[in-house]
Amino acid sequence: MATETTSHPIAVREACRTNFSRLQMRNFAAHITSDQKTRRHAFARQQNGWKPRICQVGYVALSALLLTSMFANSAYGYTSNDPAVKTMIDQGIKRIEKNLKAATHYPVGVFHSGGSGEHSLAGYAMMKLTHDPTNPVVQQGIQSSLLFVRSMSGNDPGGANSKTVYSAAVATLLLAEVDKMKYRKELKSLESYFRRVQYRNGGYGYAGMQIGDVSQTQYAILALWTLDNAGIVIDYEGIAKTMRWLLRVQDISGAWPYQGVEPPGDERIKQNIEVGLSMAYAGGSALLIAADILQLWDAESEASLLKGMPRSVRLYEEGMENTAVKRPDFPVDKVRAAIKDCDKYIETHGDGHVAWPYYCIYTTERYESFREIAFNLPKSAPAKWYDDGVNFLKGKQVNGGGWSGTTQYVTASTASSFAILFLSRSTQHAIEQAAEGSLTGGQGLPGDTTKIRVEGSQIKGEPVAEAVTDLLDMLEGDDANSLENKSLPENMKLATEPKARRAQLDRLERLVRGSSSWQARRVAARLLGQSDEIRVVPSLIFALDDQDTTVRTFARDGLRFISRKFEGFGMKIERGEKQDYGEVRRAQRLWREWYLTMDPGYIFLAE
Repeated sequence: MATETTSHPIAVREACRTNFSRLQMRNFAAHITSDQKTRRHAFARQQNGWKPRICQVGYVALSALLLTSMFANSAYGYTSNDPAVKTMIDQGIKRIEKNLKAATHYPVGVFHSGGSGEHSLAGYAMMKLTHDPTNPVVQQGIQSSLLFVRSMSGNDPGGANSKTVYSAAVATLLLAEVDKMKYRKELKSLESYFRRVQYRNGGYGYAGMQIGDVSQTQYAILALWTLDNAGIVIDYEGIAKTMRWLLRVQDISGAWPYQGVEPPGDERIKQNIEVGLSMAYAGGSALLIAADILQLWDAESEASLLKGMPRSVRLYEEGMENTAVKRPDFPVDKVRAAIKDCDKYIETHGDGHVAWPYYCIYTTERYESFREIAFNLPKSAPAKWYDDGVNFLKGKQVNGGGWSGTTQYVTASTASSFAILFLSRSTQHAIEQAAEGSLTGGQGLPGDTTKIRVEGSQIKGEPVAEAVTDLLDMLEGDDANSLENKSLPENMKLATEPKARRAQLDRLERLVRGSSSWQARRVAARLLGQSDEIRVVPSLIFALDDQDTTVRTFARDGLRFISRKFEGFGMKIERGEKQDYGEVRRAQRLWREWYLTMDPGYIFLAE
């Protein structure tokens, strides 16, 4: 959907309206001009034939994509908040929705086939991007996941064709994302499944075999990380066993094989089963995720802290049964050394070919996200691996947006799911959300969250106006993914002192217009709508076409309250139903016309 943030004039105008100085405005305009030049140069490279290489026989060479962020610099401009990226994500969502009834590659009703996993993956991607559990794609994924969980108690007859580890992993991701308490029983059953199928050597793989499969192991570890962050006690000694296996089967080159042969001693050996870039990322991801489960760099990393709070503060969450469980010790220096060797391999093999590009592109984002924690790297800076991943996906889009899949058993829904998970930096957001804890419903906070104050390692009360300022500090941080509107009591109020109130309103308007966090935009839309300030109407009009249903609802209801036009201008919103954007555009136009009767001199740009 089109938004005003795609236009530089509106950004300049909003900068003016939030009390930028003339010098700041010049610097702001210079930055925009520089950004435009960068994008023109990038476009010129594409027009002159610069593009990701495509290998023969359908193998895609993600040469630039598969280089790590160690090569990132200011020349790389894409982030997940870029308007072009957001458009690609929106088109990918539409492609998945369009294919709701399309046949999966593997049969859904066969436990070991992987068909239910296709539904679960699409549902997970849709849930991560829309946050709407009633979305039909999400609902289809939930039903297939529940069917899989009910079927997994027996023996797995799939043998070398079994996809059960993958299906169990994505079912875990989806059910935990939708509601970790509602699906507690199923999540614990999935945890028991992973305990049961782990090989004696620590790896995971095909049913009936005992040679570990690095690809399946990374998905099992991702699922166990999700269960751990849902508060479920997992086999932490089993995690350490997996890490030891991954270190043993790492190839002498620094990459990993598809299936690992264990060396007779402590030294690495040359692996011969499909050693390459895809498995380098898979093995590195599994090792990094497992290390995060054991909290190896928890004391070192800011990712484990609540933004704006002292290091010692942690939030209590319902269902966190594993808080006091001791994790086994593991030498963190061995993990970092292995990842550095993997990085060297990636650096020198960046022109390699991968047969499963969409699978690999999501693995790349996962590797880079956990690598940021392991090496305390900046999380918001543009990076070459992301820039080139965006360009690769732009080149593979079909007419109307989205992705059509490949001949390697990948449907349009699966390809589009992997693509939007990459584009949205879904792993990075999952890490941030897990690290900060969820404040939904005020869990772990005083009953009146308008009185949040930190004293030592305890969260106590404070007057309302100061609490709003503290809340804004959290929402404006890099990790604003821990607050939802449910965290706010109905009587939460802004400051009454005029100067402080104006400052709070300015900050809320910037959040509702530009925050990448849907939680932050929800909080901002709600508080602006309750402010009874005529000046915030343009920002609420802007928020009427937010991709999040709750933000749109708060914006619409806020406009009705401030204007005292309690019927408003239509715009019916029903959770789970597609929004009529023709109706949205009409409502925005009528609200603009009404506002101009209040402030005739106001100019709406980039309509």
